[in-house]
Amino acid sequence: MQTIRVDAQEPRVNRSFLFVPADSERKLTKARDSAADALIIDLEDSVASSERPKARQIAREFMSDAAQQELWLRINPLDTADALLDLREVMPAAPSGIVLPKPEGARDALQLAKLLDVLEQENGSEPGSTAIMPIATETPGALFRLREYGEGTERLAALTWGAEDLSAALGAAVTRDDAGNWLPLYELARSLCLIAAAAAKVPAVDTVFTNFRDGEALARYAGNARRDGFAGMLAIHPAQVDIINEAFRPTAAEVDRAQRIVDLFAADPEAGTLGMDGEMVDRPHLLKARKVLQRAGG
Repeated sequence: MQTIRVDAQEPRVNRSFLFVPADSERKLTKARDSAADALIIDLEDSVASSERPKARQIAREFMSDAAQQELWLRINPLDTADALLDLREVMPAAPSGIVLPKPEGARDALQLAKLLDVLEQENGSEPGSTAIMPIATETPGALFRLREYGEGTERLAALTWGAEDLSAALGAAVTRDDAGNWLPLYELARSLCLIAAAAAKVPAVDTVFTNFRDGEALARYAGNARRDGFAGMLAIHPAQVDIINEAFRPTAAEVDRAQRIVDLFAADPEAGTLGMDGEMVDRPHLLKARKVLQRAGG
């Protein structure tokens, strides 16, 4: 089998982020056994406000144990009292990252980063070790500020997006048409998230597919997400994880072509354009090839 060689500077990219309610020990245990690259322990929408004190304790204990996945925490919005309570309770467990809901823009990510600076120091964590992934399209105003993420905190690890909170803010009845496709407004939000992530030089993570019983439709959606440039996807049920992981795994043919492009430029590092299989390949092809190999090796 051919060895996949990846540029050492390319970070690992998660294909699947599985949401798990922080107040359900049963669901947390089940999620730990899944093949998800990362778990998002949720203290926001999936947990009733009365259950959050207990959920924070459960989340802290769960995240304190070793896991095969990265362990992320979705806190409550920064403009609520719950957000700081979430962080103070769970940061001693040193989560891999914080999922930031309903940000108005990069300024909220910067505010969160300052809080993390203090909490990491208080808990003896490595400075800068806690990443941030904003759900960048959940408020109408946030759509106008997506470009600011490129000039934000170095903790920014990815951008993702959401439609439901945005639709609620707009008073919209539905987000998809009768065929299941995003309505134009939400397709716009999705595209802007993808563009903003590329501008900020971080991965874009596509939003959830809510019908967890329709595996075929999920596979099509996830395949289209990879086609469009998303690096991974959010999941709401363990049954979705394997389908998402497979959709974001490059095919053998894609890996072979990518490796040949990388090898071609390695043999002639000063070249700007080279011929392969009767066509010309250039530096953008090399960049994409490296990304394919990096994802294949994840």
